[in-house]
Amino acid sequence: MSDGIETTWRPRSAWAGIASIVRHGRPGSEPGLTLTLREEFGLATLIAAKGRTDALRQVLEDLYGWSLPDFGAASLTDEQGLVWSGPDQWLALFGTRRAMAGLAQAVRGLAAVTDQSDARAIIRVSGRDARAFLAKGLAIDLHPRAFQPGQVAVTSLAHMGAQLWQRDATPTYDLAVARSSAGSVWSWLSHAADEFG
Repeated sequence: MSDGIETTWRPRSAWAGIASIVRHGRPGSEPGLTLTLREEFGLATLIAAKGRTDALRQVLEDLYGWSLPDFGAASLTDEQGLVWSGPDQWLALFGTRRAMAGLAQAVRGLAAVTDQSDARAIIRVSGRDARAFLAKGLAIDLHPRAFQPGQVAVTSLAHMGAQLWQRDATPTYDLAVARSSAGSVWSWLSHAADEFG
């Protein structure tokens, strides 16, 4: 901290004290589902200033090689990129918080930037049963004809606000929820996963 002020506060994962790393469900067989806690990522909300979307698009392309995704889409390379969140709004994802440094300055006057790294909890859901598992609690159709890699939904999971994007055809999904609901989300996820192993 600045000015010589010391503190006992330390950053902690959104999943700390909530999620336990164990195997659930069917014993003795390959798991149909894997839940991976996402930590140490950088995450920011970008909201384009009125009439500045084209200029924002150019800066993000020049700086990161990113393109602004259209309605309901994500533009990701590995652990970085943009996820549509609403009209002229996106989540900017970075593999680390350090990689996010300089974003606000780079888009100054083009977009409002709010660091969401500590405000969201993200979990990766993958495996052959991922689609059936998520369908138990999501209010959207996850059939491959309706929802494919690169698509995004702002929806609810078991009546809790959530944002979901499909990463690949395995299928693998990333699920983002408010940090304040991480405990309730984990409770639902761990119980809903029992049948899949």
